[in-house]
Amino acid sequence: TPFDDPSGNRLRDWLGVDRESFYDPSKFAVLPMGFCYPGTGSGGDLPPRSECARAWRQTLLDRLPDIELTLVIGAFAQRWHLPADSSGSITEIVRNWRDYWPGVLPMPHPSPRNARWLARNPFFEREVIPELQARVRQILGGG
Repeated sequence: TPFDDPSGNRLRDWLGVDRESFYDPSKFAVLPMGFCYPGTGSGGDLPPRSECARAWRQTLLDRLPDIELTLVIGAFAQRWHLPADSSGSITEIVRNWRDYWPGVLPMPHPSPRNARWLARNPFFEREVIPELQARVRQILGGG
């Protein structure tokens, strides 16, 4: 089950949804950059294998025609989903989130390992998260 860990708890908090809603396939689709688990390294999970996304990602996205919001979580997803001129650090890309809004939101990974990033970048939880929660409520029909 994806995001069935502290990262998922934080992500659901950011979205303002409960577990039941998050795992309801009529409301959310969770698509990793690779369906093959890359294993672990010294700093956590290894990066997704690039051939996985090339092999299946666009085909699968094409089968989901009614996507209203794509959360682009982490550097690998950002490189895939954002325009080529969206270079820079995760901080720079996330800081410019309005450039992609309201259909796409570049985000840091919700991992507890990113607590330092969140502490150094309070704008994310202060400015971005309220907008994200309002957008999710709008999409799900709650105002």
